[in-house]
Amino acid sequence: MLDRFFELSGRGTTVGREVRGGVTTFMAMAYIILLNPIILAGAQDVTGAKLTIAQLTTSTALAAAISTLLMAVVGNAPFGLAAGLGLNAVVAYQAAPFMTWAQAMGLVVLEGFVIILLAVTGLRTLIMNAIPLALKHAISVGIGLFIALIGLVDAGFVAAGSGTPVQLGATGHLTGWPVAVFCFGLLLMIVLYVRRTPAAILISIAVTAALAVLVNSVAEIEPGAWGVVTPHLPERLVAAPDFGLVGQFDLFGGFARAGVVTATVVLFTLVLSGFFDAMGTIIGVSDEAGMVDQVGRVPRLGRILTVDGVAGVVGGVSSSSANTVFVESAAGVGEGARTGLASVFTGALLALTLLFTPLAAVVPAAAAAPALVLVGALMMTQSRNVPWQDLELAVPAFLTIALMPFTYSITNGVGAGVISYTLIKAARGKFGEIPWLLWIVSLVFLAYFGINGLEELFG
Repeated sequence: MLDRFFELSGRGTTVGREVRGGVTTFMAMAYIILLNPIILAGAQDVTGAKLTIAQLTTSTALAAAISTLLMAVVGNAPFGLAAGLGLNAVVAYQAAPFMTWAQAMGLVVLEGFVIILLAVTGLRTLIMNAIPLALKHAISVGIGLFIALIGLVDAGFVAAGSGTPVQLGATGHLTGWPVAVFCFGLLLMIVLYVRRTPAAILISIAVTAALAVLVNSVAEIEPGAWGVVTPHLPERLVAAPDFGLVGQFDLFGGFARAGVVTATVVLFTLVLSGFFDAMGTIIGVSDEAGMVDQVGRVPRLGRILTVDGVAGVVGGVSSSSANTVFVESAAGVGEGARTGLASVFTGALLALTLLFTPLAAVVPAAAAAPALVLVGALMMTQSRNVPWQDLELAVPAFLTIALMPFTYSITNGVGAGVISYTLIKAARGKFGEIPWLLWIVSLVFLAYFGINGLEELFG
């Protein structure tokens, strides 16, 4: 029954590989259950109200579980979904200062409905299919670099420099037990993976997490050195969830409170970031999973995109911010995930954290980050499919790849690639090679990059 429903044989996978992949994705993205509440609770709305950590933790886990399970059953894709980083910052620091939390979450619900509308009308699929195949491969490579950088930064291996944008470690050298634990985990993962050890990534995360707990219990480590999650054995396993924020949203109140222009700018930013972040992630992770056909199309794409829109609505209704496809899903794909069955296990584990939230505070970034670095290396292999000898494709591909890690944004990389591709083709007089949708997308991205100028122009 599982084989028929999830097409396991057709995608060359097994139940065991899907279990390992689903658990790995959960462990790679579980940090969001702790980080999202910190980001949202750190801001206050126009009335000075703040959201509580306990309620936000419940809302984050609940929305992530529902969204991921929907992706499993409807989209049959190995994607985990949760509150999107960047999107939550827009809600906390761009929307909340001008409206109440309920009104800000109402804009998140509207963002989800816009994404659903674009998906069910087929427009979102048309846009994704209009992007040249070379750029789709470049998106995979860029995401690989991006998630590798996320892993290195989260682990403290790379940090903001004094005199340089980035540097090795916090002082220019590798210091501290958390970084040492990360290095051990990365080396262990590389050795196990190249030796083709089954569950190499999952084993490495588990062993490194256990080592982190041991080190934290015997060594003197500065507070915050581990990042969001400090590894320790929890005092209790079960904590009662608090659903107080679920259903606390006001669809159109933000337009009345903040003004039509301000609310529209926030909604535009949410839609564009959610649209293209998810698009880039879906293309990149699907490419790595071997789900993309010869012309660059993803099976069940319409359903996948619709679920992504529904996830945005779920995030707003639960007050956890917009949910979207998580790039950390690539870690599960690296462990063998190929179908929605992996997402069943990811979603189930996310649901369990509603009761077992203390367990989410066991695996630190130092243990999970090596998976992001290794998978980033694996995704880099897609660069062989970019025709680097053709400058009309090589330059847009390079900008796509470079700007994702350099600006810490998938959307920025996709935008730079699309605009430069359209411009180069037009400059060469090859208008017939530019799909009409790319003209529209290019204009939208120009508006996105110039949003501050537009805000000043229109007051």
